[in-house]
Amino acid sequence: MNPFELKAKPLDKCLVSLKALASKPYNKNTADPYTKIRIILMNGTEYESVWMGHQFSRHCMNNELRREIALIRRIEQQQQKRIASLKPKNESILEHTIGYEMLAVDLTVSLAKRVRDETVKKALDFALLEDFDHLYRYSDLLEGERGIKAEKLIGKYDEIMPGRPTIAEHRYPFDDIKPFIKPDADLFTKLCTNIITAAEQQTMNYYMNLGAFYDSDAGRKLYSEIAMIEEQHVSQYGSLKDPSLSWLECCVMHEYTECYLYWSSYETESDEEVKALWEELFEQEVAHLHKACELLEKYEKKSAAELIPGGAFPKALKLEADKEYVRKVLESVRLTADRDDYVSADKLTEDSDFAKYQRVVTDDKANVPSHRVIKAYIAKNGRDYRYEDEPHPVEELRDRSKDNTSIGRVQAD
Repeated sequence: MNPFELKAKPLDKCLVSLKALASKPYNKNTADPYTKIRIILMNGTEYESVWMGHQFSRHCMNNELRREIALIRRIEQQQQKRIASLKPKNESILEHTIGYEMLAVDLTVSLAKRVRDETVKKALDFALLEDFDHLYRYSDLLEGERGIKAEKLIGKYDEIMPGRPTIAEHRYPFDDIKPFIKPDADLFTKLCTNIITAAEQQTMNYYMNLGAFYDSDAGRKLYSEIAMIEEQHVSQYGSLKDPSLSWLECCVMHEYTECYLYWSSYETESDEEVKALWEELFEQEVAHLHKACELLEKYEKKSAAELIPGGAFPKALKLEADKEYVRKVLESVRLTADRDDYVSADKLTEDSDFAKYQRVVTDDKANVPSHRVIKAYIAKNGRDYRYEDEPHPVEELRDRSKDNTSIGRVQAD
């Protein structure tokens, strides 16, 4: 599939009525978990495009160009509303959150297994263990407060157990900035950095805003803490993107990425109604892409072929779990970030940035929200809530009667 070879409809033909913004929601009890998380992914992808369009406009001095970008952005906003309305009103904030963390785990795995750039792969594997841990902590909160088992929501595709303990994830901001990819990076690597940044950006925004609407103090504090980790993830993944691109080049890459994701979603979707929506929105994105290429040629005298040689999509991105891959990556649970690289936390000194930051942010270890949730569950039930195919691969994280707050942060105590 090459979107540059397709005939694009006029942009004005992409606009729809207000009535069309309200899509038919899925049934939370029968919808495939992967349909749910594709919806979250595409919602985040549209948000990222809208956000980028606003930033572009605020840094552009040409009103004619700003008007063109405004038209694309308005259609992106309509697309986002149509996707967001697929979520049913009877799906709670926390149930939806389980979908966010399933997406974070399975998307990261799907990208990490394919990307060739070692810096990007290391970043994905590193953050994977943190999103995996978040799934575990939100799942304990869900079962503890609502009596709902998260493995049913995720179709038992993933295991639910500790990753890198959330308390160990709090790092000094300097350590989240990684080396960026170069302009000659392969196409999938470019797509990878765009996709994962958008997905994590959406997760961060969801937790930043909706966490305050949660109805228990423990939940509100948990969202607040994990939102801070999502900020770190967005910083890490965003730092991987090629910063040498102009605003219009970024616009082309955003539209190409959206085309690729809608096409991938269409190719892998099992729900026929949702699949039809992916097809319709893909056609709109092709129009956006062609317009972005036109603007690039008009205002910068550059061809999109310089950014995306050939133009054909890589193999479709299929979201899928891989329990064995996660278990293997869990062997690196002791790592923390250290500027451009990753090191075992117990190799750092007490005057390292990581240790000093930990002493400030997690000064009251007994009251760190992510661990109070597990402690409360254990106090009530005798052991934590998990969904494991077999015992945890890391010996220090096998004890279900006690939450480990040391692994990955030894020197910080």
